[in-house]
Amino acid sequence: MTPADAQLILFTLSAAAMAVLVSFPIGVAVAWALARKRWAGKALVETLLTLPLVMPPVATGLILLKLFGRRGPLGGWLHQTFGFEIIFTPKAVVLALAVMSFPLLVRCLRTAFEEIPRDLEEAAATLGKTPRQVFFRVSLPLARRGIAAGIILAFARALGEFGATVMVAGLIPGVTETLPLAIYRSFQTGDDSRAWMLAGVSAGVAFAAVAISGWFARGKRLL
Repeated sequence: MTPADAQLILFTLSAAAMAVLVSFPIGVAVAWALARKRWAGKALVETLLTLPLVMPPVATGLILLKLFGRRGPLGGWLHQTFGFEIIFTPKAVVLALAVMSFPLLVRCLRTAFEEIPRDLEEAAATLGKTPRQVFFRVSLPLARRGIAAGIILAFARALGEFGATVMVAGLIPGVTETLPLAIYRSFQTGDDSRAWMLAGVSAGVAFAAVAISGWFARGKRLL
């Protein structure tokens, strides 16, 4: 493994971690609203959240490209207001990874919240706790293992993202190239040994993430 390969792996891990970190607060809010609240448009939101899971990733990437391009409604506003350039930059990598892993994160968090006995939350409320206090002192601690499992699964999903990333970030070695993109480029250029090495690293990290997530989901200790 060369220093460039190590830097590539570190960049992919960092981008995946940042994607989950950015999407986590929104994911918690959405998952809680879906698990505990009834509101108009809930079915529509559930459908929209499912789309990235069933649509071709390149189609999702095309939508992001249209939205966050310099001439797009969001990308144009960010460029004019803050001078942010997203498309074909490392920011686009984080954006693509966050969007593609977000539905899985929300599903796991929603399940974790739905498994909390409502009577425990109601008991805390009857003791004078505000809804905010009930959420942070009762709901979140009780859902912590499911939340941890969801974070790790979303991280693993982000590590394997290809289609949306190549659309919005491109394949720029040393700038926006992630593990999946590097595997593809190495194979296309005939560097099979590097492609297999990177594929092994990707598989190893994904296996570890899924295994750890399973431990958390089953409520067991790692040590």
